[in-house]
Amino acid sequence: MSSLVRRARNLLSFSHLLKDYRLAIQNADSQSLSTVVTQQTKFTSSAIVFKRYGRRTPVRRANATVELALNSVVKVFTVSCSPNHLLPWQSKSQREATGSGFVILGRKILTNAHVVADHSFVLVRKHGCPTKYRAEVKAVGHECDLAILVIEDEEFWDGMNHLELGDVPFLQEAVAVVGYPQGGDNISVTKGVVSRVEPTQYVHGASQLMAIQIDAAINPGNSGGPAIMSNKVAGVAFQNLSGAENIGYIIPVPVIKHFISGVEENGKYIGFCSLGLSCQTTENVHLRNHFSMQSDMTGVLVSKINPLSDAYKILKKDDIILSFDGVPIANDGTVPFRNRERITFDHLVSMKKPNEKAIVRVLRDGEEHELSIILQSIQPLVPVHQFDKLPSYYIFAGLVFIPLTQPYLHEYGEDWYNTSPRRLCERALRELPKKANQQLVILSQVLMDDINAGYERLAELQVFKVNGTEVDNLEHLRQLVESCNTEFLRLDLEDDRVIVLNYGIAKIATSRILKRHRIPSSMSVDLLDTE
Repeated sequence: MSSLVRRARNLLSFSHLLKDYRLAIQNADSQSLSTVVTQQTKFTSSAIVFKRYGRRTPVRRANATVELALNSVVKVFTVSCSPNHLLPWQSKSQREATGSGFVILGRKILTNAHVVADHSFVLVRKHGCPTKYRAEVKAVGHECDLAILVIEDEEFWDGMNHLELGDVPFLQEAVAVVGYPQGGDNISVTKGVVSRVEPTQYVHGASQLMAIQIDAAINPGNSGGPAIMSNKVAGVAFQNLSGAENIGYIIPVPVIKHFISGVEENGKYIGFCSLGLSCQTTENVHLRNHFSMQSDMTGVLVSKINPLSDAYKILKKDDIILSFDGVPIANDGTVPFRNRERITFDHLVSMKKPNEKAIVRVLRDGEEHELSIILQSIQPLVPVHQFDKLPSYYIFAGLVFIPLTQPYLHEYGEDWYNTSPRRLCERALRELPKKANQQLVILSQVLMDDINAGYERLAELQVFKVNGTEVDNLEHLRQLVESCNTEFLRLDLEDDRVIVLNYGIAKIATSRILKRHRIPSSMSVDLLDTE
């Protein structure tokens, strides 16, 4: 009986407390509200109910983010098969991976490029649905690690909503990363704040683009999921910092919009622009004095110019770039960005569209010049990646020729920079092209036979000439070999090494060697198409 009386008194007291609390809210009386909050601590069981009344708005905001994600974020299932760059006529074993994605305007799904790289089959599953739907990859930008998927099945789109793209968040603004990370099969939401915004190395595409660092955990499987801020997308989760805890990176909206607009305007991924320059900072006062820079001048020194860029015809080595499109460049190579933040001027360049003009102000021999340069997406001499395509090769008399690529060097293991052939590595990272469509053709290996005995130690060397003619690329080498009209075929390699073969006997030996090693063709598909 006594316990019932105590409960009745508690309920009566709490009813009065709740009444006072509501009156305090209506009157906006901070002192009354403070008194009520103090009183609520007397009632343990009632305090729980009180907190539900007092904390209602934040719960609704959290629920709004989750509800928004449930009808937009999907799980991506990918079956992929990567090529073997050491044996380019073969593929590695099939593997399966999962990632995340989300619906954007136009009935498209945005995800990471590395989620669908080298894909052979892609499926998508929406939240709360047991069915997986077949998806096609419409466009892939490996450089910016973004991809667009399309699904034809109308059933998939029932109840799905697209997410809107927002703006670049400021420091310490809160974001919620939504996706399907490892450790479970259901959707996951993690929260964090923005730590910094600056150009960052994109691991997948080995490019330098703007990225946002957050302190929310981004684990395998999160890739491709949205980072939501105020019910809009602030970025796409794509990588974390190895060896560090709770340091993740998201692709910001300007990079996303650049990728999407390029695909919409051109029907395919067009890449990010580059000036084709290598620049040095001018922070040293003696360096600035040497190049006649006035005290109010700031800029960067041009060290190298890519011969394939438009800047090669306009700029000169030792020019000082003072500004880009009217934005002054500091001596450390940065430009103003938002509220007292700075960012490297490469970001301004990368956000331009291909074939768009940029106005560059330079200091040359003590005089200022305003020059116009057409920006382009410039490919390196040695490709950094080769996803979604088979490697090129050509085999003659057991000699395997390939164009040098970084994926080939990566086959030497995680420490490829130290374990791969040193000279090939240095050329891959530093050498610039001299002409369009140029490739560094190397003799990757020798498939042993009587015809090539004694040449097995000449593998991993670059091929310079075929019968005295300089080699431009692998297709050019194939043409020179197959058009040989002399008794002997001569190949000049680096280190002044020479390979000489009897052409007639070598042609006969080629088919024998291919059969012995179970190689279906003497050349890759891309070379067959040019025959």
